[in-house]
Amino acid sequence: MNDVSYHVVNETDNARILELYRAAGWWEQKDDPANLQKVGKIIANSFCFVIAVKDDEIIGMGRALSDGESDAYIQDVTVWEAQRGNGYGKGIVNFLVNYLHEHNIYWIALISEPGYEGFYNSLGFSEMKGYTPFLMK
Repeated sequence: MNDVSYHVVNETDNARILELYRAAGWWEQKDDPANLQKVGKIIANSFCFVIAVKDDEIIGMGRALSDGESDAYIQDVTVWEAQRGNGYGKGIVNFLVNYLHEHNIYWIALISEPGYEGFYNSLGFSEMKGYTPFLMK
């Protein structure tokens, strides 16, 4: 993992980030020049947007949403499929958690896609039994 660096950014290569969103299956929208602007706003307006860089290439990302005072939610953690299994995703999550702790934010939650429970358990997260996530339709 020493071959990767992690950075908090307010702006970066929006096209590369859009590719990561699409590769993860989170961005189904057709090509539209406004997508790059939207990605830029996602990056700029997150409390913390982290990129993982290897050989001068963005290979992963993650972000935290927060008011900066109390709670935070981690989301959009992904690494290029070819780079998975090398600890880079864990590096992103650990970097985010440490950043939040540095800002005195200790209530940190996330919603995992099915199949990644073990990944997040290994990083200290546990299922919030008795709670149900909701989504506005």
